[in-house]
Amino acid sequence: MSTDSLILRRPDDWHIHLRDDAMLAAVLPATAEVFARAIVMPNLKPPVTTTAQAAAYRERILRQTPAGSGFTPLMTCYLTDNTDPEDLAAGHAEGVFTAAKLYPAGATTNSDAGVTDVRRLHRVLERMQAIGMPLLVHGEVVDHDVDVFDREAVFIDRILRGLRRDFPALKIVFEHITTAEGVAFVRAAEGPTAATITPHHLLINRNAMFDRGIRPHAYCLPVAKRERHRLALCAAATSGNPRFFLGTDSAPHLRHLKEQDCGCAGVYNAPTAMACYAELFAEAGCLERLEGFASEFGPAFYGLPLNADRIRLFRTEPQAAPPDLVTPDGEVRVFAPARILGWQVERLASAA
Repeated sequence: MSTDSLILRRPDDWHIHLRDDAMLAAVLPATAEVFARAIVMPNLKPPVTTTAQAAAYRERILRQTPAGSGFTPLMTCYLTDNTDPEDLAAGHAEGVFTAAKLYPAGATTNSDAGVTDVRRLHRVLERMQAIGMPLLVHGEVVDHDVDVFDREAVFIDRILRGLRRDFPALKIVFEHITTAEGVAFVRAAEGPTAATITPHHLLINRNAMFDRGIRPHAYCLPVAKRERHRLALCAAATSGNPRFFLGTDSAPHLRHLKEQDCGCAGVYNAPTAMACYAELFAEAGCLERLEGFASEFGPAFYGLPLNADRIRLFRTEPQAAPPDLVTPDGEVRVFAPARILGWQVERLASAA
C-alpha cells in the first residue's frame, strides 16, 4: 500500500462538541464534510438531559447541516443525579438517544450539573445495560487533592473498575483516554469495553502547553500527559485492536476565552483531524489499519452499519497552517501541528 494515498470507508466521529447557535453553524461544515456520523456531546447550557431536549437539539443541528453532506448527528443524554431511567429508555427506543454521557460534576466544560456520586446512577445503569445503551465516560476524578495529571488513573481505580464489575454487560466507552493506564484497562477489561482516542493526544504531550510560554490552545481536559503515555496511545490506536477507535473530542472555544486568566479547556481539530490520524498511521508504517480505527470499529461497537461512501487521503506539498475559524462572536484557533499539513481529504462517490 502506498504511504502517500489511501482510500477508506467514510469515517465517523465517536466524540464531538458541536455547541449551539452561531458556533454550531460555524463548526458543523468541517465535520459534516468528512464524517458520516458523529456522537454529539450534550454539555450545552443548559445541558441536554431529556428526550425532548435532545430531539430539539438534533433538529437545530440538522437545520445547519450542509445540503448533500449526508451527515447524521447521534445524540447523547447528559446524566445527572436525577436522570429518569424511563425517559432515557424511551428516548433510546424512539431513536433519539444513541448513548448517555457520564460527566463527574465539575470535570470539564459545562459539567457542573454532572454526577456527584456514581452510586446515584445504579437504576439508570441497570436500565441501560438491559436495553443495550452505551455509557460514555469522562474518566477523571475531580478531587482537589488529586494531581491533575493523575486524575484519569485514579478514576480507573476508584470508579471505572467498579462500574465494569457491577454492570458486566453494559457497553462502556472510556472516552478520550490519555494514559498508559487507560490503554491497559481497556485492553484487559471483561465485558463490552472500548475507548476513543483524539488526534491531539496522539500528536502532543504535556510539553506542548509550555513551549516557550503558556500555550492555551494546547490545553484540554483531560490534559495531555507525559511522552510515555502518548506513545502508549499511539500503540493502541495503530494496533488494530477493535476496542480503540476514532473520537476527535473537537471542542471549539472562542480564542479570547482561551487566551484569558482562566482559559477554557478544549481543542478544535475538526478541519485537520483526519490529516492528524493519517500522519500518525503513516509514521507507524500501518496506514492500512486506519480504516478499521476510523471507519469500522466504532460502528461495530455501537451496532450500526458501515458507511458506504469513501474518502481519499493523500499527501500534497506542505500547506500553510489553516487560518482561525471566523464566527460572528470571534475567532477559533484550529489545531494544526506543522508535520501533518501535507495531508488532504477528498470525498468520493458512494460505493453502490
